[in-house]
Amino acid sequence: MSAFLLNADNFADRLAAAVRAKGTALCVGLDPRWEQLPAEIKARHGSTTLATVARAFEELSLRVLEIVAPLVPVVKPQSAFFEMCGPAGLLALQRVLQHAKQLGLLTILDSKRNDIASTAEAYADAAFGGVCIEQLRQPVWDADALTVNAYLGRDAIEPFIKSARRDGRGLFVLVRTSNPGAGQFQDLVCDGKPLFHHVASAVGDWNRENLGKCGFGDVGAVVGATHPAELAAVRQLLPEAWFLVPGFGAQGGTAADVAAAFRPDGLGAIVNSSRGITACFSPNEPHWEAAVEAATKTAITQLSRTTTG
Repeated sequence: MSAFLLNADNFADRLAAAVRAKGTALCVGLDPRWEQLPAEIKARHGSTTLATVARAFEELSLRVLEIVAPLVPVVKPQSAFFEMCGPAGLLALQRVLQHAKQLGLLTILDSKRNDIASTAEAYADAAFGGVCIEQLRQPVWDADALTVNAYLGRDAIEPFIKSARRDGRGLFVLVRTSNPGAGQFQDLVCDGKPLFHHVASAVGDWNRENLGKCGFGDVGAVVGATHPAELAAVRQLLPEAWFLVPGFGAQGGTAADVAAAFRPDGLGAIVNSSRGITACFSPNEPHWEAAVEAATKTAITQLSRTTTG
């Protein structure tokens, strides 16, 4: 068992409850891109300075949150698209995360952080319960979970685990990603098995330190939908870990591809769709909000056919 004080409000249990409450494992990714924004939002925000782009990204994201909040348990803002707008983008990201929480959604901040010692602590504290200044803890992102990269090893992951467990939050560690070049390093054979198997094994050890009542722990794995055979293999290695599964929808992953990520009761995975929902319309579509709702419901129906929960 980890030496860290474990928060009774276990992230894995909160995630399980949210999935059961909404009856779906769909996660909506928020990856706003200027060229894909509805024309009416672009027109309202005028010139394309970074500040106006940030405000447009915020408006789109907030309106999407209102649409999907009754339908899905989790949303995943991708920090890069907000960070590219500078300080105004960071403020927009903070407001999006805050509004998602107000709507009762769990949030996964997709930043794929990694570093060592005090730098990792700073990343982790900002992501979760907040930064402590003069014994006063001040929240920054206040996300429920964070994506992290384990390449630097356990000592780099340790500050993230500590901060997450102090605040009842979770991690999703990159294990087998959905991009075409993932195998360049992840498939390299080390001691007789692919590198991603070694990463999965380490995730399993970290995860078992803090299992919730639902049987899952608070250190999950990112495993792409575009590699269904590897997804099944990692599930065998990590029976107690939540999976964050990107690559569903616009990247080519299907509901059948992600089926192996789930337990028979329908728990165990969060399946993300970003462009398939938030860019499912042409910029000139006047009824784009209805298109977002329809795309979300379609994805939910597709996933329901491959899970029994």
